Parts: sequence; structure tokens; C-alpha cells
Amino acid sequence: MCFDLDSRPPIAPIAGGALDSADLVLEAADGNRLRAFRARASEANGAGIVILPDVRGLHPFFEELALRFAENGVDALAIDYFGRTAGTGPRGDGFEFMPQVAQTTWAGLSADIRAGAEHLLRQDEGRVRALFTVGFCFGGRLAFLSSSMKLGLAGAIGFYGIPVGPGRNDIPAPIDLVREFQNPILGLFGGDDKAIPPDSIAAYERALTDAGVEHRTVTYAGAPHSFFDRKAADFADASAKAWDETLTFVRGHVPDPVGT
Repeated sequence: MCFDLDSRPPIAPIAGGALDSADLVLEAADGNRLRAFRARASEANGAGIVILPDVRGLHPFFEELALRFAENGVDALAIDYFGRTAGTGPRGDGFEFMPQVAQTTWAGLSADIRAGAEHLLRQDEGRVRALFTVGFCFGGRLAFLSSSMKLGLAGAIGFYGIPVGPGRNDIPAPIDLVREFQNPILGLFGGDDKAIPPDSIAAYERALTDAGVEHRTVTYAGAPHSFFDRKAADFADASAKAWDETLTFVRGHVPDPVGT
């Protein structure tokens, strides 16, 4: 598991920065119904972001992260992965997510990501002009892969998404699809992440370069997997820098952002 069950994003709230938030149920093209959480910015800059959680699905961590994005001018939507197997009802801390993860498929996950992207793009008369994805661990790999889905993304951000080697079930390796990527990539990794050694990051970066994909890769020395956690005080500096990298990347890829 990437985070403790009671973990929260390592980002200070900004009072008044979010216009509103809501729990939603979306419908994917294959008929699946999935949970989602939306947060809208009170002063939107034209960016929208689909948040792809870790293996827990739509956990409160990611709902709060959506609010932190909205407080920084970015409309955000966090999606769940388990509508096909666990339904759309409420879940407590005792929810056993790993049996649900074992039943996910690349086709189903792709449909759900697309549903989230389309929801953001069609809401509020086109206030989202630049669409991004961001994911963590399991979702970090998916965020990289979303670049191959022809969503018209302005960028994709992966926090410690494993970029090489076999994934869960039939989810492909990002390194194998880089020539299908259609947008810039930001990869954020921990230097002490046992699941993603330096040679894996280097191989992924070489593949992105060879494919002509605009990218930035940042590795935080001494940081472990899932360092972006407000409870992990030892990694507060890496978390703060990664959040700054994320916002800088988003703002830098929004054409004519509002307020600039």
C-alpha cells in the first residue's frame, strides 16, 4: 500500500480557493458506473486534471488532493477504479481493495480514465482548456500510459509510477508505448524507491528522449516510494518540491492561462 489509511496530502489548504466540490457517479463508454470526486477552482486558470489514485481507489487522500488543486486554480476530478467489481456505494477503512485491484483490466481502466477526462472537458462551458492527468504508484503508471490514449492531454504527471517491466494484470509498461505518447511527461521519483531502481528511471528517460517526447524527470535523493505523504515528516522537503514541480508543469502547459 502506498499510504497509511489516515494519510492526507502534504499541502497546506488555501482558504477560499475552491469554488465547490461534489461526489459524482460517472458512466464510462462500456456502461460501467464509477465513483468520482470533483473540485472546482474559484479562480480557474484554464487547467483541469484527472487524478488517478493508488491501489486504494477513491480514498479521502485523493479527494483532499482534488481540493488542493482547485485551491491553486486547477479544476480537478479524482476517479475510482472499482465500479465494475465493488459498485459505487460508500466504503470504510476496512474496504479490501487488493481483491478489486486483481480484477482490473487495461480496457476497463482506460474506459474509466476517458470518462473522467470527458467529464472535465464538457463541464462549465469549456472552462477547462488544458487537460492533464496525475497519478500515484498504480495510478502513476496509468498517468504515463494515458499519454497514449489520444485524450488531447496537455501533460501527464506520474508520481513513482513503475515505468518498465510487467504490471498488474494486462496493464502495459509505459516504456513500451512511448512512441504513442502525444503530450509532455513529468516523472517524479524517490531516490530510495526499492520498486523503481535508478536504471529503470534511466531506461524510461532514454526511451522518451529517443521517441522525441518532451519530458522532465526528477528524482529526490533519499526519498522512498510514496514519499508524498504529509505524515512522513522526514520527506517534507521532497514533497514540497514535488508539489511545486507539479504546479509549475501544469501552469507551463496551459495556453494563455487566466491571471497571467
